[in-house]
This record gives sequence, structure tokens and C-alpha cells, in this order.
Amino acid sequence: MVNVPSGRIVLSDRRTERKWTVDVAACRMSAFPITQSQHARVTGLRPSASAGERFPVESVSWWDAVRFCNLLSEQEGLAPAYRLFDGEGIEWESSANGYRLPTEAEWEHACRAGTTEPRYGDLDEIAWYRANSEERIHEVGGKQPNAWGLYDMLGNAWNWCWDIYDAEIYDTYRVLRGGGWYDEHWSCRASVRRRSHPTFRMDDVGFRITRSDPAA
Repeated sequence: MVNVPSGRIVLSDRRTERKWTVDVAACRMSAFPITQSQHARVTGLRPSASAGERFPVESVSWWDAVRFCNLLSEQEGLAPAYRLFDGEGIEWESSANGYRLPTEAEWEHACRAGTTEPRYGDLDEIAWYRANSEERIHEVGGKQPNAWGLYDMLGNAWNWCWDIYDAEIYDTYRVLRGGGWYDEHWSCRASVRRRSHPTFRMDDVGFRITRSDPAA
């Protein structure tokens, strides 16, 4: 987990051409996407399509990621961030000190690491994507981190975020950020938003975790 300082980020949506500003509080974020070995240690499960201890865990739904956060919190004696109800009910306990998914504002703020360009470095140096991945996933940390010490923010595996993408059009679909190993270069940019149903599992989608308390 690394410290992400507070800041302000302008989010944008290409479909609606809408822009909105979000103030982001300081937090801590995992330096790498959650790996298959970490996921197995917490849950006992190995769902990924491509096996590798240091590969990002993938083929995990948004709900799988949420449950991982709560399990890890409980195992470390922290207050779970999410209250789960029957069916698809969920509440985020914002005062809890446990692990959670980043909001998309937190994710983009952390990805940019103080920069204003579409990427925090040369894409071939910072990301696994279609042009250099040999169309397969890779171990985390194989490319250069951003200025705040976060690896694989772009490429390798998309990251689930907490937010609903667009409730009016897409109902409960959740936000994905970052691009993956099979994506073209234009999908691997800090501002790109993708969506998926929270129950869907895909071999290029994983997640990283966040905690609200920067001193934790």
C-alpha cells in the first residue's frame, strides 16, 4: 500500500461529453493489482484463466472484488467497508478503516500522479497492452511505476472501481479503468472509462484495493 495525497481531479465522459470536478481525500492504495497468490491466500480461490502467482487475478466480478475487500479486512482485524444484503444490496460504510475498491475519481487521481497528460509515461515503458503483450497477461510490476509508486495503472488488467457507470442508461453497471493486455493504445489512457455488469467475469479484468485512512 502506498500513500496517495489529496487533490482535485476533473473526470469526463466521452459519450455524454460531460465533465465534473471531484475533490479526492488522501488514501492508501495497493502498489500493484491484487495478484493470484494474494487472492488465493485470502479467499482460497483461484479463478483466473491464466495461472501465475504474480499475475493479476482476473476473471473476478465486481462482487468478487467487494467480498475480497471485506474478507481481507476481517482477517486483519479491520472494520469491513461494505455491508452486504440479500440479492445485490450493498452499502459503503465510509467511516470504516477496512479495505475497499477505489472510486473512479481516486483511481484517476492516483493514475495521473500529478500529471496532466493522457499517460504518466511512455506507454511501452509503463504498460502491457496489445502491441507489446504478446496478447497475454504478465506479472505485476514488470513495467515502470508512476511518480507515486503505483504499478500497472495502465494496461495488463482493467481495474474495477466502486462507482456505477451511468444508472440512467446502464442500470447497475460498474466502472472499469486502466486498459488491459489485449487493448489498443487508445484504451490505455488515464481518462478512459469502460463499464461492465457487476456479476460479469472477464480474463482481462482484475482490481486493486484502497483504504481511506492515509496513516493506516
